[in-house]
Amino acid sequence: MAVSDADIARAVELFDGVGEITTRKMMGGLCLYADGTIFAILMSDGVLKIKAQDADFIAKLENMGSERWTYTREGRDKPTAMPYWTLPDTALDDPELACDLARETLKHLE
Repeated sequence: MAVSDADIARAVELFDGVGEITTRKMMGGLCLYADGTIFAILMSDGVLKIKAQDADFIAKLENMGSERWTYTREGRDKPTAMPYWTLPDTALDDPELACDLARETLKHLE
């Protein structure tokens, strides 16, 4: 299943306040970049995930209800954890909050 044009437009519009957003389709999903740095991904099912590597920022996301992206690779018993968390539900309808979270993650990725 590929990412729909409507989902792409919604994601780009949601993060419009971060600055110029570029995208790249990958593995059935979409990577979102600000100034060449990947900060979020849009999964093929329409779910937005934001990158987080800073422990305090991760805790903040988890307190907001975010869940870490994990999946089980073929032939393995243990799940693999990726450095992406679901965008909190409150941010999905609040571009200002979504952009604040994006700017915070970008600050930690520099």
